[in-house]
Amino acid sequence: MNPLGNFTTPSGFWNPILWLLVFLILLLLAYLIWKRGEESYKRGTMQTDPFLSGYGPESKEAIHVRAGNIYWGFTRALKGYYSFLRKIHTGIINDYVGWYIGILALMLLLYLLWGGS
Repeated sequence: MNPLGNFTTPSGFWNPILWLLVFLILLLLAYLIWKRGEESYKRGTMQTDPFLSGYGPESKEAIHVRAGNIYWGFTRALKGYYSFLRKIHTGIINDYVGWYIGILALMLLLYLLWGGS
């Protein structure tokens, strides 16, 4: 270590005093940006409510966009695939673990037969 504070490492050097100086300059810059902010902001008023595209304070259910509405085109285009998945979906974890282990065993067998050394 030299008197300037540089630490030499196998991948280069770093100077903690320089990093501290950069951090303080960035902190000062962030403070100056914060000081230029809007002064008329009042906590606990309607300003803190979320903006919901012009809708007033309604119930959450009235303004909630359901995932089915968001992905309507996607699910409509893949309707055949999703209807097949719904038929085989049981919701029982043992079925999924069994499929996982079976496919993993098949992949391991194929690897050992054709790809393994």
